[in-house]
Amino acid sequence: MTSPILQAEDVVVEYHGKGFGAKPFQALHGVSFDLSPGETLGLVGESGSGKTTLGRAVLGLAPVVSGTVRFDGRDITRLPARQRRALGREIQVVFQDPYSSLSPSMTIESILTEPLTAAGVHRRDAQAKVVELLDRVGLPSASRTRLPREFSGGQRQRVAIARALALDPRVIVCDEPVSALDLSTQARVLDLFIEIQERTGVAYLFISHDLSVVRHISHRVAVMYRGEIVEIGDGDQVTSRPTHPYTQRLFLAAPVSDPDEQRKRRMLRRELVNTGDGG
Repeated sequence: MTSPILQAEDVVVEYHGKGFGAKPFQALHGVSFDLSPGETLGLVGESGSGKTTLGRAVLGLAPVVSGTVRFDGRDITRLPARQRRALGREIQVVFQDPYSSLSPSMTIESILTEPLTAAGVHRRDAQAKVVELLDRVGLPSASRTRLPREFSGGQRQRVAIARALALDPRVIVCDEPVSALDLSTQARVLDLFIEIQERTGVAYLFISHDLSVVRHISHRVAVMYRGEIVEIGDGDQVTSRPTHPYTQRLFLAAPVSDPDEQRKRRMLRRELVNTGDGG
């Protein structure tokens, strides 16, 4: 068995309450998972389920009050700022909005060379790497002289993916990376993620509210509800034959083209909600 590249063990995240005397809000309640090299773990749940908070805990951006996050066996839960920056070579992130995550005043070449030169790569070598990165995500080398606003949403997300790949990371946290894109563009970007993984062996923690998206890309799927993982297992099983009532509700909420099947799903979901199972 391959040792996990990333592990979370009983992670608890708390935020300060708003207002004088307010109690802290616990966003995660002892969450555990593991991620193997070259694997995609899909993290799915509705808004407020804690899935993005878990991704932020991995990135050192959420206040972990107990539990541990380990990368390649090393405890990275509360690293000092300098060590966390150094870890950026190993763990990268792709955010939801491909436009706001790219500086509008910088050319694509500047955006992609910035992490390379910051890591000590000579500028000439960094410029050569940019051409390689653009090719890897299916963009022409001439793109490097353009600004983000000159690209479509799907193309901007390809640039964001290229930036995440610049330092050859071993793990990428993908936080709703296709939710801002139309369906046809979503499919192309998901296929790009899969192609890159097959070529490089990078592991993804893939966060999404959409069960059909995580079904397409994930080897395993973890379902989050109210700050806890309520179901985890093989991607096909969890997204097609879920056992937890909350996951069943997510499955039944997904639209289908057959109106009779859609009507049947709506009735079944209503029954689950009325029983009170899974919230």
